Amino acid sequence: MSEPITRIKTPVRLEYKMYPGTHYSMYLRALAEGRIIGGRCSQTRKVYVPPRGASPISGLPTDEIVSVKDEGVLTTFCVIRIAFPGQKMTPPYCFGAIVLDGADLPIYHLIGNIPYEEVRMGMRVRAKWKPQDQWGPSLESIEFFEPTGDADAAFESYSEHL
Repeated sequence: MSEPITRIKTPVRLEYKMYPGTHYSMYLRALAEGRIIGGRCSQTRKVYVPPRGASPISGLPTDEIVSVKDEGVLTTFCVIRIAFPGQKMTPPYCFGAIVLDGADLPIYHLIGNIPYEEVRMGMRVRAKWKPQDQWGPSLESIEFFEPTGDADAAFESYSEHL
């Protein structure tokens, strides 16, 4: 009698539908137009990107939708050095948390147009949008964030976002 089969290799396919809801749908439509929006809490005045139905702090609706800039401060980052199955990019590359000007929470995206050894906390970055005909309802409308060349932000200005 042969040994029992404990593993097989076979393709897997999953199909699913996502219903993003009202606030996230507005965010995705704005990205397809080359804009970034957030939702402001009427009590704390914090702006959440992407917008949420309610503030996680006060629990109040974030009914005020505001535009935020497509540039901000890189607060933290990591360098991906190890390849993994399905990876779209060849390591090494950098991925970071960016607090956009006008927002109070970071978004996460690729960092580009700079050697990864030179990436640093506090660096000012801006979105490098794909060509307009490639914009869609996805954060992939932005190819990556790149350095602006401006002076780094003071640690105190982004330390609460770490």
